[in-house]
Amino acid sequence: MSITIMLLYAALICGFGFFFLGMFPKAPETISVFGEEVKEKKGSVISSILSPLAPMNKVFIGLFKLETPLNNKMYLARWRITPAELLVAKEILCILFVLALYLFDLKNWWLVAAGLLGFFLPDIILDSRVKKRKFQIVRILPETIDLLGLCVGAGLDFMAAVRWVVDKVELNPMIEELTYVLKEINVGKPRVEALRAMSKRVNIPDVTSFVRILIQADRMGTPVEETFKILSEDTRLRRFHRGERQAMKAPIKMLIPLIFCILPVILIIVAGPILIRFIKQGLFEGISIK
Repeated sequence: MSITIMLLYAALICGFGFFFLGMFPKAPETISVFGEEVKEKKGSVISSILSPLAPMNKVFIGLFKLETPLNNKMYLARWRITPAELLVAKEILCILFVLALYLFDLKNWWLVAAGLLGFFLPDIILDSRVKKRKFQIVRILPETIDLLGLCVGAGLDFMAAVRWVVDKVELNPMIEELTYVLKEINVGKPRVEALRAMSKRVNIPDVTSFVRILIQADRMGTPVEETFKILSEDTRLRRFHRGERQAMKAPIKMLIPLIFCILPVILIIVAGPILIRFIKQGLFEGISIK
């Protein structure tokens, strides 16, 4: 192997490692996101590298109207880059994947497949992280509602209950969202608008129902404690039904490893010796007739 190819391999490995270390850093504990108006984010190392190329992709982002959905996804995934920088990263990965296969003398459709994989890999990872965070929010939501209901039942108003829960409960995705709601209210945003902004950011049906019922209770003067009890029961019931649906899907998902991984091994163990004997002795010579 020549020195040039070895240097290209080293550059590819360093590029992959540097990209993933910069793209997926640990999320900071505080991110300044106040609704849609202010978009302050701490920059990452990869962001400073991709930013010079980002203006070329802003036209495509605006043309296909991808800025708002990508911003919402990257907010949930805690990626500290802009949509234009994400598109630059996808283009760089596409080129790197194609170059990596080209060095192995793989051409034609292999290069096309590698380019598509490199281009869509950030989207796959982004969707996976967003799905995981939404699952964590849905899972912790009933307990959070119970704590808010207990605080309200002890004599606190809604905002004081939220502050107590944020201060005392261990940090989790739902507590982070409530923290952002408190920050928005502290800078002068109305409580209803802050709750609606949280519902829009998270985009989860359970959180949307939680916000909608809170707004209706605030407008109609319904006791918030009773509202929290109903919400807690409803969210737990929905979580139970989701668990039932997942359990019903398990047998179907188990068919794939059963058919392609377990059954071939059983057939080899059971039928393998018989087949070998037939091959060596013939189809009927191995059968003794008394």
